[in-house]
Amino acid sequence: MIANENLSILYLISQASLLVQLVMALLAGLSLISWYWIFRKWFQIRAMRSSTGRFERSFWSGGDLNTLYQNAASSRHTCVGMERIFEAGYREFTKLRAKSHDHVAIIDGSRRAMLATHQREMDDLESHTAFLATVGSVAPYIGLLGTVWGIMNAFRGLANVSTASLALVAPGIAEALVATAIGLFAAIPAVVAYNRFTHDIDRIGIRFESFMEEFSNILQRHLR
Repeated sequence: MIANENLSILYLISQASLLVQLVMALLAGLSLISWYWIFRKWFQIRAMRSSTGRFERSFWSGGDLNTLYQNAASSRHTCVGMERIFEAGYREFTKLRAKSHDHVAIIDGSRRAMLATHQREMDDLESHTAFLATVGSVAPYIGLLGTVWGIMNAFRGLANVSTASLALVAPGIAEALVATAIGLFAAIPAVVAYNRFTHDIDRIGIRFESFMEEFSNILQRHLR
């Protein structure tokens, strides 16, 4: 029973050297921040997909573009994604059509407005995903640093004893390996989430780009 207590996770953490404890604390902090952004990003992407689906159904149902624009403009501060891209493009289209008869310039101006809004929306979706990638790649090495340091301390302690045995170094090695375990615990969810979010964001970006192409063609037909 005593041996089991001495090898419990909390006991090993409490008995680890200061540097190993600092490494564990850093990894625990990175893990908590990662999980915060994992949940935040998951809800954001889910809301973006839902909003995009609703707007696509409304847009392709054959409704009047002016009505759609008025609805989007009235909720400019709350609309996101494809609806915001539509609002920016149609606003620029109506502005330029009132000032110019150059159809190419009108379509180009509308397209630039949509591209700028598209980039802002994608930047917002991609924000903090780089942090997850960083945690996924760096956390195992930070844990390995704590492990190496802890094992060095464990073997250094053998210099003061006449008879070396596994029982003397086992607690120190176990303490050190906890750092690696915490590093992997921080890294694995971050890597999985980053890969999933990157895939989802790419798919959303493709839907935005397809909409911009199709909407540009619709605006061209409105100028004829």
